[in-house]
Amino acid sequence: MSAEAAFTSKRRRSLRKAGRGPGRPTREQTERRNRELLDQALDLFLEKGFEATTIEAISSSLRMSRRTIYARYGDKTALFKAALQRAIEEWIVPIERLHAAESDDLEETLVRVARMWVTNLKKPAGMRLVRVANTELFRMPEIAAYLWDRTAQPTLSYLTDLFRRRLRPDAPEIADAAEAAAAFLILVVEGSVQWATWRKTPEEEFDRQIVYRTRLFLDGARCEELGEHRQSTLLRRLERLEKAFEHYLDDLDHAER
Repeated sequence: MSAEAAFTSKRRRSLRKAGRGPGRPTREQTERRNRELLDQALDLFLEKGFEATTIEAISSSLRMSRRTIYARYGDKTALFKAALQRAIEEWIVPIERLHAAESDDLEETLVRVARMWVTNLKKPAGMRLVRVANTELFRMPEIAAYLWDRTAQPTLSYLTDLFRRRLRPDAPEIADAAEAAAAFLILVVEGSVQWATWRKTPEEEFDRQIVYRTRLFLDGARCEELGEHRQSTLLRRLERLEKAFEHYLDDLDHAER
């Protein structure tokens, strides 16, 4: 080896040891870079929509090669789902926390569950997921199903089991437990967020709405199973509430843009 080559080789090794030269990135660097990729990708998907966002635009914004992105995620849909999954992991209420919140008092248990959900919905990650669902619901129903399975469904499953066990202790079975779980999320969680956000209410009023709506829900849900006419009327009212909330989220999305 020539003197020049030996000198160059030694210099490269010293630079790598000092963290200033080329070489394989550490695991921490790779993970950090991947988080940056997922966050930036989701921001662009929200800003431009899924169809208008390209891998090239994502790679340019990050100064990351397209080859690296494709090597990690294969295609744009896989990248989108991975970005969503990262947001979900930051936002979701773990099922273990729901079980830990359960107490001997059903009302207290439901208030705790609602508070956890409302708190998470108000986080930036929660609002991002809501915006993604609203934006891509009709164009990509599989994404809406993906979000549903990983966010609302675990809580609905827990609530359905909770209501079967404890909603009407003297009843032989609770045939409408699943419907009651969905009604609780719409009336208490979504309704409280909608009410407080529209009115710009202080935090204590926000919490008062949670308690009030939980009691309102239990007053009806603890009764015997509704007759067919009353049940269909209640479902129509819940559908109207859900549509009104969707319109509100659309308005909020436009306002943020």
